[in-house]
Amino acid sequence: MEYVDLLVTDDDLTPDVAGNPVLISDRDVIAQDLVHMIRESGFLPPLVGNRNKDLVERTKVEMTLAVDNDYRIIPGSAYIEEPEPGRFYLVADTIQFGPVGFFLEV
Repeated sequence: MEYVDLLVTDDDLTPDVAGNPVLISDRDVIAQDLVHMIRESGFLPPLVGNRNKDLVERTKVEMTLAVDNDYRIIPGSAYIEEPEPGRFYLVADTIQFGPVGFFLEV
């Protein structure tokens, strides 16, 4: 294991059955870090109910560029799909641990 962190769910630590924080590693840490970076960078608010397709596409490009700039991600590997309105699926390839993917909902 190279990366270790505590699992955060709904902005709070996630306990196991004994009440201890759940540890995550490697690929899961990277995915969690990317989700937090996207939320904290303010990429999601412009996507909420926005009908301006140009702004939505520009925001998606900015998000993928930000993900590609993470030193653990293979540059140019990030992309976003929108399986349904307001639900985005981001995928990127890590350098050491293969692909990561997660949903972003607005």
